[in-house]
Amino acid sequence: MSSETMKAIVHDKFGPPLEVLHLKEAARPVPGEGEVLVRVHASSANPYDWHFIKAEPSLIRFSGESGLLKPKKPIPGGDLAGVIDAVGPGVSGFDVGDEVFAFQHGAFAEFVVVPQDRLSLKPKNLSFVEAATVPLGAVTALQGLRETGGIKPDHRVLIVGASGGVGIFAVQMAKMFGAHVTGVSSTKHLDLVRSLGADEVIDYTTTSFTEGSAIYDLVFVLGGKDSPMAIRRLMSKNGRMILANGDGGPILGPVGRILGAVLMGMFVSQTITTFTAEETGEALDEVRQMIEAGHVKTVVDSTYSLAEAGAAVALVEDGSPAGKVAIEIQS
Repeated sequence: MSSETMKAIVHDKFGPPLEVLHLKEAARPVPGEGEVLVRVHASSANPYDWHFIKAEPSLIRFSGESGLLKPKKPIPGGDLAGVIDAVGPGVSGFDVGDEVFAFQHGAFAEFVVVPQDRLSLKPKNLSFVEAATVPLGAVTALQGLRETGGIKPDHRVLIVGASGGVGIFAVQMAKMFGAHVTGVSSTKHLDLVRSLGADEVIDYTTTSFTEGSAIYDLVFVLGGKDSPMAIRRLMSKNGRMILANGDGGPILGPVGRILGAVLMGMFVSQTITTFTAEETGEALDEVRQMIEAGHVKTVVDSTYSLAEAGAAVALVEDGSPAGKVAIEIQS
């Protein structure tokens, strides 16, 4: 393989990950102004990935990251950890050889170009595989709870989807902020959610949590099919519900459900909202400090090779992994 190429996972059409993702030789990117070239050691699979690989919901085809009829960016992936291989003009604060982690589209490859303002030094106490499971999930949890949710130490917090890729971080961070945390998960993941610090757990396979009597100041919805109207009855008078994920149809996905919930929020005392995480180097720096201080850890369910990226993404889409699914690219 020449120095101008690399191995990468590529898809030239939309469809199921196991069918459309293939390991191929691709052009190695070159860093531009304010960018660095990262030799990727590991990545991880997120719902973000299969949404773009399948172009589902269909609305995603009109986003700048997707494409209407075929993938605009044929190399998928987002989470990454690796070593800086080269720096472009104008880069300051990072040097060749630095171990870093970030979230940048195109991470299912041996190399990826990352703007320096989306980059942070890798947590010293994590391996590359572990670090690659952190960026999207941890930043989403942090910004959802603090910036959007306004979490306070005396809050009672309900996290729906507590054992998933965002939920594992949300449980730990909510406890770090001093809240009383209840996590909703399946039977097989209850012990994991407890181990992350949850004060209480609810098994959604045996109990309808929306029919409970507990009242919460903040509800972080990261999955499930329960309607916002049903969840709202669990909220305090001035409580907040954050809709960050959940099931939906192939056309609108969760968008219709979210828009309906936000509209409902205009007529009630509670706040019902959604948000999109902003993956910045500043946010990752804060997450890194939490991890190095021992306040937050990651949970790796399983690790796949780059050639098995399709299986990793499929597990996140159709399975129920405990925490994160990693992809090791270079040892």
